[in-house]
Amino acid sequence: MFAALALASFPQLEAALLFFDGYVAPLSSTAPRYLELLEENTNILYPAIAVLVVGLIAFGVIAAWRTEDVDVIQKAEMKREIIREMRRQVHGLTVEQLARLTSLPPLKLVRILEEMQEQGITESRTDTSRVTTWRLKGLTT
Repeated sequence: MFAALALASFPQLEAALLFFDGYVAPLSSTAPRYLELLEENTNILYPAIAVLVVGLIAFGVIAAWRTEDVDVIQKAEMKREIIREMRRQVHGLTVEQLARLTSLPPLKLVRILEEMQEQGITESRTDTSRVTTWRLKGLTT
């Protein structure tokens, strides 16, 4: 009834409707088949999405953990400064003491010291009070 009233009051609308007579609306995301597909496979789809998201987060964390935030020249200068301070203090230094003397962040310093230990330059000893002392390998007191 409203369509007939609209066609009577707007003759341009009637011409437009005749032009689009063979028009078929495209399928949208609210089409019944699409919704049925999602509803039937939720036990597979949502866990797969969850695993994908957790995998991407884990990949991002591992990638950020492995990236080198210091280039080779800066790292060599840091190692040289650490070796200088360790030669001055033959008995060994803790990470906190080395951080104060070299003005390097403790976490970066630990990473460099562990790398130097793998290369055979430094050695670490942990006493019963869980204080780790780092010193140059081969130097004895």
